[in-house]
Amino acid sequence: MTTHVAVRPSFAALIDLWAPVRQLGSGFTFTEGPVWHPRDQYLLFSDMPGDVRRRWDAGGVREVMRPSNKCNGMTYDAQLDLIVCEHATSSLVRERADGRRETIASHFERMELNSPNDVCVKSDGAIYFSDPWYGRMPVYGVERPRQLGFQGVYRIPPGGGEPELLVDRYLFEQPNGLCFSPAEDRLYINDTVQHLIRVFDVQADGRLGNGRLFAGDIVCPRTPGVPDGMKCDAAGNVWVCGPGGVWVYAADGVLIGKVRVPELVGNLAWGGADWRTLFLTATHSLYAVETKVGPRREPYMTAPPAPGASMTAATTAATTAAVPAGPVKKAAPGYRLDPARCAVIVQDMQNDVVMEGGAFAASGAPAHCRQQNAVAHAARLAATARARGIPVIHVWFVVEAGAPGVTMNAPLFEGLADANALVRGGWGAAPVPGLEAQPGDHIVEKQRMSAWEGTRLETVLKALGRNVVIVTGAWTNMSIEHTARTGADKGYFMVVPEDACSTMNAEWHAASVNYALQNVAVVTDVEAVIAAIGG
Repeated sequence: MTTHVAVRPSFAALIDLWAPVRQLGSGFTFTEGPVWHPRDQYLLFSDMPGDVRRRWDAGGVREVMRPSNKCNGMTYDAQLDLIVCEHATSSLVRERADGRRETIASHFERMELNSPNDVCVKSDGAIYFSDPWYGRMPVYGVERPRQLGFQGVYRIPPGGGEPELLVDRYLFEQPNGLCFSPAEDRLYINDTVQHLIRVFDVQADGRLGNGRLFAGDIVCPRTPGVPDGMKCDAAGNVWVCGPGGVWVYAADGVLIGKVRVPELVGNLAWGGADWRTLFLTATHSLYAVETKVGPRREPYMTAPPAPGASMTAATTAATTAAVPAGPVKKAAPGYRLDPARCAVIVQDMQNDVVMEGGAFAASGAPAHCRQQNAVAHAARLAATARARGIPVIHVWFVVEAGAPGVTMNAPLFEGLADANALVRGGWGAAPVPGLEAQPGDHIVEKQRMSAWEGTRLETVLKALGRNVVIVTGAWTNMSIEHTARTGADKGYFMVVPEDACSTMNAEWHAASVNYALQNVAVVTDVEAVIAAIGG
């Protein structure tokens, strides 16, 4: 099971189907409106209920405006002046770099706009925006009566002027995301309530014609998510928020794939030094995922360097703002695992390995195990596995006193002998409280890092008919990683719920799960695995 869903094989050319969706920040109310600053290499995003605008860069997330007039969609014009949809003021505004604020649009036919929602800029400088009435609802805006009796889509001519209504007044119920095709000969507009995308030909005067349905039924009764933010990539594919994450349509309107995201996605925007990082504002969090394709080139994306800035400075900014790995790269939830093919391994969860007073306590392993809450997470997964008929296999490192038969060819094994650790029958070799073997569980003993080396593990798995191996335990960058690597080489499908694993410190854990394990296993968490097995 891949992280993302390829409905058509062509989707794999746009994104690695295993690409991790990284959480860059969380704890927000409802995130929206992401836009990347191409010169200074940072992302702005909004939070309407929180009435705040935030910035993310290589240093993390910080607030840049509070209150923010409950701003929603944002973009830049060719001069890198910020264009903002404001719910609280029912206005579309321009914020210039020198601090000046200009109202671009606030009324149509002498009546207040509903609440500008999303916005994009054409290469000739014309501005197109949607105007549903979410900003006149509680929470997302300021509750107040509507003056207009419809929800429209508008154009501001190059150089400014009054809004021009582009569509029939009653065509849309709640027009939301909109974006141009790469050639700007099409404008896509979605409707959150109607669960569809319409496409229009862009005429020579900038108005729209030949409106038609592009994609419909963007809804799922079992999975939350509706059409919201939307972008077009450089190849002409349309990426739109939908149930479970982001749905991707080819230029002919055929659904080709889905990007899975842990939370309901409100909007998206490409950024990063090479424009291959897709930022996702998703309810309470900000996420990022790497793609193989970049965006359609909007006017602001080729903005010149700031006056007096050297090319070296611009290049340095782009390099240093590359997306960091973050604490953990995890596959997005939503995948499914067949319980009849699964087995759960609980490896090296023994007193000497992860408990205070154990032979290796000075390494920091007990503290990191507590930080991960790894024992409780592994115990919960094991209990759920048993309830679903999934075998639980305990793999214990056990030696006789003096460690006879253990080859002293590496510092790890020498240290084991020196510490008189993991001796059969002693407290140190016993499983930690809460992870004792239960009736029906299997026990495999080993004397090397990998659970496979010199053991009967594969014999047990073959006898049980299991080829999906879910590995928990300690230590992440040693036994867990070795077991996952060897399992992958043997043809097993390896799954590592990282919150049920631990090592000596968070840095070593992150290095293992974010790099080595990404290539041989699905890195996930206990909650997602339990959901995947139907627990």
